Amino acid sequence: MHRILAVTVAALACLSFAGREAVRAQPPPPRPGDRQASAAPSDPRFEWFTYEGHDPVYDAFPERAGEYRNPILAGFYPDPSIARVEDDYYLVNSSFSYYPGVPIFHSRDLVRWSQIGHVFDRPSQIGLDRLGISRGIFAPDLTYHAGTFYLVTTLADGGGNFVVTASNPAGPWSDPVWLRDIDGIDPSLFFDEDGRAYLLNNGPPPEAPRYDGHRAIWLQEFDLTAKKPVGERTVLVNGGVDLAKKPIWIEGPHIFRKDGKYYLIAAEGGTADQHSEVVFRSDGVRGPYLPYAGNPILTQRHLDPMRPHPVTSTGHADFVETPRGEWWAVFLGTRPYDDDRYNTGRETFLMPVRWVDGWPVIAAGGETVPYRAKSPNLPAAPAPKIPMNGNFELRDEFTSTELAPYWNFIRTPRERWYDLTSTPGSLTIRARAVDLGSRDQPSFIGRRQQHAFATSSAAMRYEPVHPGDKAGLVAFHNESYYFFLGVTIADGGRVVQLVEHAGAATPAGGLVLASAPVQVSQSSPILLKIVARGGRYDFYYATRPDRWVLLRGDVDGTVLSTKVAGGFVGTYFGMHAYGGTP
Repeated sequence: MHRILAVTVAALACLSFAGREAVRAQPPPPRPGDRQASAAPSDPRFEWFTYEGHDPVYDAFPERAGEYRNPILAGFYPDPSIARVEDDYYLVNSSFSYYPGVPIFHSRDLVRWSQIGHVFDRPSQIGLDRLGISRGIFAPDLTYHAGTFYLVTTLADGGGNFVVTASNPAGPWSDPVWLRDIDGIDPSLFFDEDGRAYLLNNGPPPEAPRYDGHRAIWLQEFDLTAKKPVGERTVLVNGGVDLAKKPIWIEGPHIFRKDGKYYLIAAEGGTADQHSEVVFRSDGVRGPYLPYAGNPILTQRHLDPMRPHPVTSTGHADFVETPRGEWWAVFLGTRPYDDDRYNTGRETFLMPVRWVDGWPVIAAGGETVPYRAKSPNLPAAPAPKIPMNGNFELRDEFTSTELAPYWNFIRTPRERWYDLTSTPGSLTIRARAVDLGSRDQPSFIGRRQQHAFATSSAAMRYEPVHPGDKAGLVAFHNESYYFFLGVTIADGGRVVQLVEHAGAATPAGGLVLASAPVQVSQSSPILLKIVARGGRYDFYYATRPDRWVLLRGDVDGTVLSTKVAGGFVGTYFGMHAYGGTP
């Protein structure tokens, strides 16, 4: 069955992930001639960074024994794909233009997940250079077959579709093998019981498109040795469930077998609040595939958007069967704070799959996606060291020689511009002349905003030298929508400043919302804090511990929502430095 193949290599049962998550996800080592991060005044040094999540919904639905919480991966973790190997489960998500790319998680109970690394953690694997934030890696598909893990995905605007492989899901993963003859997006692999493999993908329809969003699902046999599609291409679905109703963006296809039947599941309706998951069934792998009369098998689009604590935009599902015969679905959804606005991006949810007259159903009628539900019939796993849902506080004091796995860069780094070793217990970021609003690779290290109500704070030692030098915290959605809270030079002196970038109408350099003179140096830190309250954000600073000064409060944070900023990602809280000559 789909993603449920038994292990034949005993060594896989002893896979070791210890340490890999922190060691492998790094930019390249320094090259001769590269200037290294240092404690120079123009290079900020961060002593700690704290993230706190405090969503009221978790207080409304406290976790109880025998139950789990949704989302299982909070924050920007969209397009989940899942694979099972005996008692172990692995899950990947889209990462778009963030690096390292495609986070990979491990669980033994489908509920508690720990990140074991990234699929793309070497610059030679993935070129995200000059790509927009919402381009890059789309919808990875993870499968396991005969001792090998396969991941197929799309590099949007950067080369198209490709496949990589690994014997250990924690890596190392191979360099890409490009599938040059496959257009479209969202490829996936299916391994049939006769040993044949097939590649599915979203592509143009077999006719001139009848409307915007008219797409098709294609199938072609896949040669595992040559790692390329071979033979005839077959259209499995043209348009969607009912072409006469002009369904849009059929995508994210997966095939699996059950009781001698082939099932094709796919997303339909686009990625916004009309998103859904649909299913088709066939007696043969090449079809014909007939749609379920009760489609969609998952959506929330018909429910009252003003209901308490809504989960919306659900779809892009993948299925897995447990050893005891339970079926479960992982899928993406969003948690708006109001009017379809959410800053946390699309998140990963879990629900059981029930079978109705030979058809799989996740949520039907008036069913809502639950925040709390009965756990799978699996032995409970220990809580992960790094929480992935619920309310939590996580503090990084930069005592390791490598970054924690939740940190990301924007695009592929081509030099090492940060340092964790020259001043132990602090992170130095080299101030380079690359702005966050450009398509280059800035000096930015960030982590996802995983809660609508969240706090990000840091202690920074920094002394700007030249006009234009700046360093501090950012709340970043994309190149055109972000806030900068930090230290710079203005009006002849050093100031702490809040700058907003909110689209095309923003003046060059950003709109200064607030500024205050401040005495800073490398001898004593300045403290910075960003507080998110749904669609409102507050910005603080301090020169002494716990003596916070509100620089500007109640700022409109909806500019960081997907509805306003656009794209497919979520907001990041991060550290940024700018300086030097462009």
